[in-house]
Amino acid sequence: MVSLNFYLVLSAILFAIGTIGVLTRRNAIVIFMCVELMLNAVNLTFIAFSKYLGNLDGQIFVFFVMTVAAAEAAVGLALMIAYFKNRESIDVEDMNLMKW
Repeated sequence: MVSLNFYLVLSAILFAIGTIGVLTRRNAIVIFMCVELMLNAVNLTFIAFSKYLGNLDGQIFVFFVMTVAAAEAAVGLALMIAYFKNRESIDVEDMNLMKW
């Protein structure tokens, strides 16, 4: 049986990889994927604690996080498509052109 510590370490590693990806990447789609990775790391922590404590509260939170992640992905990708149609690029450094 796998202990709680293994799940928490795996979740921390996934969250760190997502954070590094958000901070270092320039492509907006890759940044959104890294944010999704971070949300999945949090989901893994919720599920691990839910199983460890023997209640369903963590699993209920996972459904809410998944709903927010789906909405974020849909809105984010729609914005990226609209931006790409206008600028022909989705580079994050080019997005400062949207300032007044």
